[in-house]
Amino acid sequence: MVTVALLGNPNVGKTTLFNLLTGSNQHVGNWPGVTVEKKEGYIGDNIKIVDLPGIYAMDTYSNEEKVAKDFLINGNVDLIINIVDASNLNRNLYLTTQLKKFNKPIILLLNMIDTAESKGIKINYVKLSKIIGVTVLPIIASKGKGIEELKKMLISSDFLSFKTDNNYQFHSEKETYEYIENILKDCITITNKDKITATEKIDKILINKFLAYPIFIAVLAFIFLVTFSWIGQPLADLLDSAVADILVPKVEVLLSNSSDWFKSLILDGIIGGVGSVIVFLPVILVLFLCISFLEDSGYMARVAFIMDKLIRKMGLSGKAFIPLVIGIGCSVPGVMSARTLESEKDRKLAALLVPLMSCNARLPVYLVFAGAFFKGYEALVVASLYLLGIIVAFIVGIIFKNTLFKKDDEPFIIELPEYKLPEVKSLAMHTWEKGKGFLKKAGTLIFSISVLVWVLSNFNLSGYTDINTSFLASIGKFISPIFYPLGFASWQNSVSLLAGIMAKEVVVGTMGVIYGGELSSILPNNFTPLAAYSFLVFVLLYTPCVSLIATMKKEYGNKMAIFSVTYQLILAWIVSFIVFNLGTLIFKII
Repeated sequence: MVTVALLGNPNVGKTTLFNLLTGSNQHVGNWPGVTVEKKEGYIGDNIKIVDLPGIYAMDTYSNEEKVAKDFLINGNVDLIINIVDASNLNRNLYLTTQLKKFNKPIILLLNMIDTAESKGIKINYVKLSKIIGVTVLPIIASKGKGIEELKKMLISSDFLSFKTDNNYQFHSEKETYEYIENILKDCITITNKDKITATEKIDKILINKFLAYPIFIAVLAFIFLVTFSWIGQPLADLLDSAVADILVPKVEVLLSNSSDWFKSLILDGIIGGVGSVIVFLPVILVLFLCISFLEDSGYMARVAFIMDKLIRKMGLSGKAFIPLVIGIGCSVPGVMSARTLESEKDRKLAALLVPLMSCNARLPVYLVFAGAFFKGYEALVVASLYLLGIIVAFIVGIIFKNTLFKKDDEPFIIELPEYKLPEVKSLAMHTWEKGKGFLKKAGTLIFSISVLVWVLSNFNLSGYTDINTSFLASIGKFISPIFYPLGFASWQNSVSLLAGIMAKEVVVGTMGVIYGGELSSILPNNFTPLAAYSFLVFVLLYTPCVSLIATMKKEYGNKMAIFSVTYQLILAWIVSFIVFNLGTLIFKII
């Protein structure tokens, strides 16, 4: 097996190239010990392509750079493919000079040569290859040009072998760039130097200091409309209807002669639990399609640039703003999209903060309680909860920045790539990979926990029973004293919150089963308005749903998932305690 390491700066077309070379013959996971995505693909039976993280240098500053360096040293690499942006060789060749030190054959792919030519950049490929001592091949990955030639080169091993060159042993970054400049003077000619490119014209609008933020808000609004109103959510509703109106009735017929407990296990436990995850799939696919489009088009880099100054105050780089905003729609894709962040610290911190954004699943709880206790002020109450989530996330981010991630501050480095129209095939592959990953990561754990919750809610020591005498009710009575200082200490409310770990919408459904009747008229008999708002604050901040816990576990490991669950539970209790007791004090004074 020939092992090929694929490296390059971020935004140079590395993912597109990897997909073109390996097609669907890919395996995606995480590198051992770190949450850095590991991609492996194959050409035929004997060529393995390992897609290493996008990096700017090999200085082992970030985990991504450490992963790349360790693999090149210990991964039995036979060949390095270094893909670079042909229109920005001055910056990209810095990594190339460092790769030469690993004593491996290198194929230097000059990607986006069409963009370079449109800028008047003419490259002498033969001369560049001779000076650097590597095989040079011009390609246009987005259009598939040069890919077949590259495959033939790999299969036939038709590339230059490594040659020792002491010219690459530089003592400083300045010396390296001076060397690169001298190379480019010999190999490149530039015409139309003063020509304003299409990217520059677009950037005058999209990153204009007055228009950048309104445009970005409009783009986010469009994505949310597409995902949660126009395409994603309607498809999810259709899938949900298919499960409820087609699958469930057919299963009921098949189980007509089965015992009641077995029917309940299949219908309420397995189909009810796993089905609640599957219906997220259309939303996940549409959302990641939109995100992939923004990334591949070059706009996402601009978003990171304009948001960096604000988000950095809470310990994150500008690019982390996207997962936080996505979390307002759904926390699961928000946490999943955090893996697009280059820094492991940013990925972890963003993943811990995303669940504090009020997701759509909490909205039914807000509306039921707002309608029952705050008639005429529903919109104001709901808006206050969304705003509270943002404020708490900002405060927690500052605290984590100065405690857990105090020593992990990293500089934010980003290039603004040329705008381009994304390749349909690449978008489809990237989107499906994320969707398939969602099903694998969330579905298996959901299945087991769905069965567990069903058992607890339908059995006690005497056997099959109703919910009021079940293990779940006993658990609710055991934990209810915890909520006494928050104003809503009853086993019914405790059980509803516990069931809400499956999905936040279940809080209302559980209350409907336990209390019976119309909740808008029953709830005021069990809550005061202040206790109701305290309950909503707890719902806003407490332990994330099972699908998110499963995603967190798969993305970042058991310790991270346990920490997320624990700290959010404590945070929710503290904030709800402050709201209820401060509110009680204010009402007493008034």
